Amino acid sequence: MRISPSLISPALTVLYRAWVRSIRFNDHGGPVEIEAAVASGRPVLLAIWHAELFALTGYGMCRLPNRLATVVSESRDGEIIAQVLERIGYGTARGSSTRGGLKALIALKRHIDQGRIGVITVDGPRGPRHKVKDGAVYLAHKTGALLIPVRSRPASKHVFERSWDRFELPMPFTRCPVYFGKALEFFEEKASPEMLAAGGKRLEEALAAALPPE
Repeated sequence: MRISPSLISPALTVLYRAWVRSIRFNDHGGPVEIEAAVASGRPVLLAIWHAELFALTGYGMCRLPNRLATVVSESRDGEIIAQVLERIGYGTARGSSTRGGLKALIALKRHIDQGRIGVITVDGPRGPRHKVKDGAVYLAHKTGALLIPVRSRPASKHVFERSWDRFELPMPFTRCPVYFGKALEFFEEKASPEMLAAGGKRLEEALAAALPPE
């Protein structure tokens, strides 16, 4: 018998909060630019890789509390994740590139229109790893949002080598720098397949450039 997500999510939320609050986040650009854009009325959309989801979700909880909204899959596991995210202050838009994608983008746009900062894991939920899908560029074009790449590099972490994304689990009490890359804008008249492909390539390059060499 499966346990209801509503019974699991409270305990997971407590564990996640405690874990994340032990991490020492260091800002390298970003918050000032984000706040300036929001203050000017400009929508903002943050682009992250799926592998860095744990750290960057925690960073958002700590540094931008109750300001963010993100896409979560419609699976049962997604329901658990959505409940945890909502408990830590995130807005959620249900769906993914493999299921309910358009509905999720519409819901995320609604959050952005209401003043939240959007967050998209641009190679999720199943990869390929570090290959940008169309959703983030399409939504940035549709809303006129600044699309800002964000990266993390926990000093101590466990990497799940056999997962498709090589998921990174920061260790408690570790130092975790967070880097913000150059904001991208999309002024093209139409979101054609060619424009989305070129935009995705630009975003891949911007995400790579955002993380300095070790």
